[in-house]
Amino acid sequence: MVDIEADGPIPGDYSMISFGAVVVEPGLDRSFYATLRPISERWIPEALAVSGNSRETTLTFDEPEAAMRAFRQWLDGNVQGRPMFVSDNNGFDWQFINWYFHHFLGANPFGHSSTNLGSLYKGLVGDTAKNFKHLRRTRHTHHPVDDAKGNAEALLAMKADMGLRIALV
Repeated sequence: MVDIEADGPIPGDYSMISFGAVVVEPGLDRSFYATLRPISERWIPEALAVSGNSRETTLTFDEPEAAMRAFRQWLDGNVQGRPMFVSDNNGFDWQFINWYFHHFLGANPFGHSSTNLGSLYKGLVGDTAKNFKHLRRTRHTHHPVDDAKGNAEALLAMKADMGLRIALV
């Protein structure tokens, strides 16, 4: 489960400033967190404010290539085979992770696919108007590890309590 925070709507023109990932398994004990220095002079104050960071703070964050390399190493050490990318808003989160992996490391270990948690839930309950967020236990704080954990809790509940057939670690 992955969650990202950014200072604008698209990668390249704007920057991913932090991301978190959690291996979806009971206990949710294996997590990753990185902060990334902006790659662009462009940023939207309202978008950045969601994360609680200032522009000045983000300029002290880690080099993006080092953060992506560390994430790749963490994935290699914590997931067998190709990892499955799942997020609450995969259209947003995926584009940043994919772009950063390709731009800085030349390849994305998740491959070319991602899965949207909300869509899984809607299909499971057979209603596109339903929302999974009541299944979260960890408060949604816009810290990417908290948000990934809450979403992982929801996915585990879908599997254990609602019969979702999904192969986890």
